[in-house]
Amino acid sequence: MLPESEITRVLVVTAHPDDADFGAAGSVALFADRGVEVTYLLVTDGDAGGNDRALDHSGMAELRRAEQAAAAKCVGVSDLRFLGLPDGTVVPSPDLRKEIARTIRQVRPELVITHHPERNYQFIAPSHPDHRAVGGATLDAVYPDARNPYAFPDLLEEGLEAWTVREVWLMGGPTRNHWVDITPVLDRKLAALQSHTSQVGHVEGFVETVRGRLATWARQAGLPDGHYAEGFQVVDTA
Repeated sequence: MLPESEITRVLVVTAHPDDADFGAAGSVALFADRGVEVTYLLVTDGDAGGNDRALDHSGMAELRRAEQAAAAKCVGVSDLRFLGLPDGTVVPSPDLRKEIARTIRQVRPELVITHHPERNYQFIAPSHPDHRAVGGATLDAVYPDARNPYAFPDLLEEGLEAWTVREVWLMGGPTRNHWVDITPVLDRKLAALQSHTSQVGHVEGFVETVRGRLATWARQAGLPDGHYAEGFQVVDTA
């Protein structure tokens, strides 16, 4: 794995507002506290989400952008970018790969965090089709697109030189092999999640459920009682 001292920039690529907060907000807060620059790239505006459909798709998208900005602020992230694709219809197309590769070349991160592209049959919630599509497109953008100067040559014309991402952390998959103790920043992760009122405001016992899941992962990581963890599958892409 990359030494912490060699991670100066992180790009988090997700399908919807709230995905980064469910999967990685604690880890992001720890990165930000160490002075690491973190950028969020959201492929959709989440316009098909939400429990209360009093808003149309445009109104929901506007609301969810605002909720994501508030959530990001909780964990020290101010650089948010939205591609604005329709929620629920994402496919890992060459056009999507190009947009992600463009952002990788702009941000030039050592580490990318994104969705696992495979379905998790043990815990289905992270396996939304948009998640899997974004995870697959991001891995393709990392390798080979962003590092290959012959891929999408118009990016070079924009002044965006090829860039090699050294490591990817996958969220939500069935084969976690890296755990992050987020106990010191648990309250900030929970605050970020609760910023997504349109998504979780109606869920009874939401905080307790999240705490319980994070505590279970901490036990799987071998951490003492009273600790909380996020888990990832690490992929060496250097």
